[in-house]
Amino acid sequence: MIFLRSLLFMLAMLITTPLIVLALLGVFWLPSRQRRLFVMPWVRLVMWLIRHLLGIEYRVLGAENIPATPCVILCKHQSAWETFALQVIFPLTSFVYKRELHWLPFFGWGLKLMPFVGIDRGSGKEALRQVAERGKQRLAEGYNVVIFPEGTRVAPGEQRKFKIGGAWLAIKAGAPVLPVALNSGECWRRQAFIKTPGLVTVSIGPIIDPTGKKLEAVNSAAEQWIQAEMRHISPHYYAHDTPESTTSATA
Repeated sequence: MIFLRSLLFMLAMLITTPLIVLALLGVFWLPSRQRRLFVMPWVRLVMWLIRHLLGIEYRVLGAENIPATPCVILCKHQSAWETFALQVIFPLTSFVYKRELHWLPFFGWGLKLMPFVGIDRGSGKEALRQVAERGKQRLAEGYNVVIFPEGTRVAPGEQRKFKIGGAWLAIKAGAPVLPVALNSGECWRRQAFIKTPGLVTVSIGPIIDPTGKKLEAVNSAAEQWIQAEMRHISPHYYAHDTPESTTSATA
């Protein structure tokens, strides 16, 4: 049954993704805000399929921490699930992503038409400049900018050092940082065809005010909160932690 559900979901995505992108190409002349809103019914359709076809539900903890003003969202990244869910949980999101995705048929074309922040991750300091310049513009336009600071999808129970781009943007724009932990990879593994039913927890932390703080301090605060929270929402993946390593993560 799980195989059949996963197959039907894949077929639905193969059919609906080209259709929404072709429709988007047909309204390319609309202002970027309208194009962004244009795709939201499709995003909600995908979330409906995820819930009713794949059997993947989700809950949100800490929703009261979402600020009224645009912020920089630093989020754990375990699967493609959050690229859809975050658009529903947070209003008007703009993702930072690697520009190479533009080469993907349909999906990449759709990305290019969105008011997102595509960067060349291999360009070093130039990539940081792109994040700060374009991200600051998106924040000024009222978007919440989503950054996956580990740079890629990471399997449950694993972690990578946080990159500084999100903290850099927050300091340059004077925008609050909102750390987000989640365990979507327990239902939807990276590049996995089979998706298993279950409950995804999305935990939103208290905002981190970058005012007067150094880059490393802002980045470290977000990293420590997220990694500590992962041990709360997925304790079974961190059972191997020693008391010393857990203390280090939550310090």
